[in-house]
Amino acid sequence: MIFRQLFDATSSTYTYLLACEQTRSAVFIDPVFEQVQRDLALLHELNLTLVVAADTHCHADHVTAAWLLKQKTGCKIASAEAIGATEVDLPLKDGDTIPFGTDHLTVLSTPGHTDGCLSFVSADESMVFTGDALLIRGCGRCDFQQGNAHTLFHSVTGKLFGLPDHCAVYPAHDYGGRTRSSVLEERKFNTRLGGEASEADFVGYMTNMQLPHPKQIEHAVPANLNSGRPKDGQLPPEPDWGPVQYSFSGVPEIDADWVVQHRSEVNLLDVRETSELESPVDRLPAALTVPLGQLRGSLDKIPKDKPLVCLCRSGRRSAMAVNILRGAGFDQVANVAGGMLRWKELS
Repeated sequence: MIFRQLFDATSSTYTYLLACEQTRSAVFIDPVFEQVQRDLALLHELNLTLVVAADTHCHADHVTAAWLLKQKTGCKIASAEAIGATEVDLPLKDGDTIPFGTDHLTVLSTPGHTDGCLSFVSADESMVFTGDALLIRGCGRCDFQQGNAHTLFHSVTGKLFGLPDHCAVYPAHDYGGRTRSSVLEERKFNTRLGGEASEADFVGYMTNMQLPHPKQIEHAVPANLNSGRPKDGQLPPEPDWGPVQYSFSGVPEIDADWVVQHRSEVNLLDVRETSELESPVDRLPAALTVPLGQLRGSLDKIPKDKPLVCLCRSGRRSAMAVNILRGAGFDQVANVAGGMLRWKELS
C-alpha cells in the first residue's frame, strides 16, 4: 500500500494519503482546504486516482477540502452519519468499510471529542487514523460540539486500546513535531488515558483544562457541516492565461506542447548558460536568455507584458528561476515541465 503523511503548519493538521498499488485508487483522510493544490499535485505525480475524501470528524480548526477535491477529481465524500453534513456521498457508521482498489479501511465510531468522531483502521490492523479521539500522549478536548469526557474515555479504552499492540497510531494533529505512536505506547504512556488512569481520573483532568476555543471555530464548523463547500459554491480562482498545474514542491508548471501552440501569447525566458546555446538547434527563437546565476540582478530586464514561461535543459534550474521570479512579484509565471528535453520531442 502507498502511504504518505502530509502536514498543514497553520492548523497543525495531518492529512493522510493511502492508495492501492495495483489499481492506483486512493483515499485522503482529513484533507485541508488550503492544501488542495499540494494534494492534487501528489496524486498527479504518483499517478493515483482519488476515490474518497474522508473526514474523521467535523473539524473546528480548519476547513475540510472534501468538497473541493470532489469538484476537482470526482471522488466521493465520506464522513460520520451522526454529523449530518451536506454533500456527503458515504455517511459512515461503526463497522462500515471504505474500499480503495483491493484494500479498505474499517470504520470505528469513537465519539467523545465530538459526537461524530470516527477512526479508520487499515485492513491488516497495522495502522489506525484516530482523528482527535486519540493524540500522541494526549487526546482531543471534550468541551464543545457535544463532546463528552465519559464517552471519549470508553471510545479510547474500549475500542482503540483494543487494537493490536503494534498498530501504529496516526492522529489528526500534533503540536510538538511528533508523527506517530503505537497502541501499546499510548496504552502505557498516554498522559490522560494511559497506565492506571481511571474514568474518574480522565474526566477530572478534562474538566479542568479550561482551554480557549479554537480561533477558526466560528468559520470552520459551519463550513465543515457543508463538507467544505463555500457559501457561494464557487471554486477558488485559478490562473486564467494557460493550463497551469503545480508540482508537489509547489512550482507552477505548464506543458511544452501548450507553449509551442501559444508561443505568441507568452514571453519565454531561457535560463541556461551561454555555452549551452552554441548550436543553433539548441536555441529558441525570440527567447530572452538570462543564465540562472544572473537572474536576480537582471529582474528589471524581464518583460511583464505577457505571462512568463521559463525553461532550461531539464526543467530543474528553471524551476528555481520561477521561484525567484514569484518572490520578485511576477504572478503570471510557470516552468516548462521537462524543459528543452521535452521541447525537442515536439520538434
